Amino acid sequence: MIAPRPDPADPLPWLREICLSLPEVTEKISHGSPSWFVRAMFVSYAEHHHGHPHIAFWCAAPPGVQEELVAEDPARFFRPAYVGHRGWLGVVLDGTGAPGGPAPADRDEITEIVTDAYRCVAAKRLAALLDG
Repeated sequence: MIAPRPDPADPLPWLREICLSLPEVTEKISHGSPSWFVRAMFVSYAEHHHGHPHIAFWCAAPPGVQEELVAEDPARFFRPAYVGHRGWLGVVLDGTGAPGGPAPADRDEITEIVTDAYRCVAAKRLAALLDG
């Protein structure tokens, strides 16, 4: 069972469990970070990657989602280096809810974001499995 919130000091096991719960997902190290693939990469763990102050993940996102979420909550969402121009979304995992900082990650929200990322790259037959 996935905990409702990750351990802010080590959110990797929590994110891994969410990603690997999806059909035919594999984990590999890509560019030095744990990353999850279904045909192509859809999520990559980013531990203080490229100077970002937080532990986060980068993921594929449907058109317009990156802009919407970054505008709505820039403490929790960001445009990641290298892939942000392709619409990928950066999501902070180590938020503690401290004043002025990002809120703690929520399992339901992160599962939804990861599932949307999966749908962006998965073959139609695999994405259809999510619909029952």
